[in-house]
Amino acid sequence: MSDASVLSGLLRQRRLLVAPGVYDGLSAAVAARAGVEAAYVSGAAVSAAEGLPDIGLTTVTEIARAIAVVRRHLDVPVIADADTGFGDETNTFRTVRTYEDAGAAAVQLEDQVFPKRCGHLDDKALIPVEEFAVKIEAAVAARRRGSLIVARTDAIAVEGFDAAIARAKQYVAAGADVIFVEAPQTVEQVAAIPSAIGAPVIFNVVPGGKTPEVSRERLEQFGYAGAILPAATIGAAFTAMTEALSDIAGGGLASGSAIGPRALFEAVGLDEWAARRARKEPSRA
Repeated sequence: MSDASVLSGLLRQRRLLVAPGVYDGLSAAVAARAGVEAAYVSGAAVSAAEGLPDIGLTTVTEIARAIAVVRRHLDVPVIADADTGFGDETNTFRTVRTYEDAGAAAVQLEDQVFPKRCGHLDDKALIPVEEFAVKIEAAVAARRRGSLIVARTDAIAVEGFDAAIARAKQYVAAGADVIFVEAPQTVEQVAAIPSAIGAPVIFNVVPGGKTPEVSRERLEQFGYAGAILPAATIGAAFTAMTEALSDIAGGGLASGSAIGPRALFEAVGLDEWAARRARKEPSRA
């Protein structure tokens, strides 16, 4: 069964699928050890790891490279953030092909004007509904491995809640498999979205963002198929690095973690690589 088929099944089960954000080999390896069922390659996380803000500066090549690295360590379906498709419908077509080749099971596109902004920043702008529908149609036509197309709308912040729901329905009609309505502003809006759409819907968990905190149990009750946690690993890494370097700047010698080199390297396959090397080395007897 393909990753896309597995992901489709997970999104149609009765319980909420939770996909933590990953962005490199180490975060993917840690996610694999944690036993995640799916993962989310976040454009924001890849941007931050490149030392850039999430304002449309990251390229399709950079994110595709991150997807490929993640898939070396993580044998579960990966939902991958493709921002605006990195251009018009022809760029979107190529993006879907590129992401599938890198190992994505789902490609997420959004209806912002390029260059886009993080969904939880202000001053966003949208392209016309009809223009984004054409991008979705191009994404669907580009598929060779059955990847799911996730359509995200940022319309709540720009046009209001009712317009966001209307856009989402048109995106389903254009061929989107999954809907992502970004940044609902109240619990009432969060609750109303799934039943209004008529397709699987995912929820974006962004601590400190524009959306109120909602528990996993309530998201299930509201009817969400899945939840993505884009900052799950990079946010934790940022916090730990900040604390460790603050300690060092204050005169300490914090390592940032009690973990030793062996445990770190075991997380990224030390034993497997050592066993493979041992099979190739001549006997020293």
